Amino acid sequence: MRSAKAFFAPLAVGAPAPVREVPARPSRMIHFFDPSNEKMAAKVPSLVGTVDVLLGNLEDAVKADKKEAARAGLVAIARSTDFGEHTQLWTRINSLDSPWVLDDLITLVTEVGDKLDVIMVPKVQGPEDIHYVDRLLAQLEARAGLERPLLVHAILETARGMANVEEIAAASPRMQGISLGPADLAADRRMKTTRVGGGHPGYLVREDPVDGNIEGERGIFQQDLWHYTIARMVDACAMNGIFPYYGPFGDIKDVVACEDQFRNAFLLGCVGAWSLHPAQIAIAKKVFSPSAADVAHARRVKEAMGDGTGAVMLDGKMEDDASLKQCLVILALADQLSANDPELAELYAAQGSDA
Repeated sequence: MRSAKAFFAPLAVGAPAPVREVPARPSRMIHFFDPSNEKMAAKVPSLVGTVDVLLGNLEDAVKADKKEAARAGLVAIARSTDFGEHTQLWTRINSLDSPWVLDDLITLVTEVGDKLDVIMVPKVQGPEDIHYVDRLLAQLEARAGLERPLLVHAILETARGMANVEEIAAASPRMQGISLGPADLAADRRMKTTRVGGGHPGYLVREDPVDGNIEGERGIFQQDLWHYTIARMVDACAMNGIFPYYGPFGDIKDVVACEDQFRNAFLLGCVGAWSLHPAQIAIAKKVFSPSAADVAHARRVKEAMGDGTGAVMLDGKMEDDASLKQCLVILALADQLSANDPELAELYAAQGSDA
């Protein structure tokens, strides 16, 4: 274990100093694209400014014989595209046990490290995986002469990773956040579902029988397979000042269930989710932006609470110091999103004037 005094020291001579606080940039949707797919790559410039994060995927969904083309395609896209102030460029590298990951890191950091914001690492098993990437990135940043450190995002895809999630979240100052990878995690846990995220009709509770009649009609309520996992991931991230994300929702056509799953994650504390198709971009933008009504209510509570002590009655409900803290979370997010999104700024302003 490193001394607390050394935790924020660069891990290589000439590398930039680690960040002491992860920038809280909007990342409601992490939109995946395959850089080896010419049609997808051609759409990247048109997505700049419309999504918070564009992620060039080098791992799953890229066939083995396309790995080098995907890596070269991402370099070309990074060099030729102006991502502006409001869209970040991330990448998901190949797994640390793959034959491609070392070339992924060497090529991307030394050739387009100044354009990348975050490197997503799949199938993280424990803090040792982050330590390996941390040291290697520092060496490559020094070689490339980068002035700011690249951040690292871990994907929670194995039972061991889940058991070590707190240690992973605290492993490095580079840690930006953690995403849930439900499909790989389900397989590793031997869960009996073949869905990519979302619920399952078999995971339910049933109403008790009426008057002991077990043959009578009884209501059923589908439960959330991922509630415990997301909640624990959120706690690990919050404890370490980094950001939790829901991962992919595989049924592209079921936009209703996608929105429900994203909203569950948002309410539990996640700041964003992956989008695998343009249809999911709008869903993530809607869900991970607080509603105008919630923002207006939060403003009213803040105004009514004055110095933040004591308690007040507002619309028949007690509001106190804990209520104010909850409302400040909503207002901070609204301010952050409004700075990048004129439509949201106008919506929140209009609701405030009507309140």
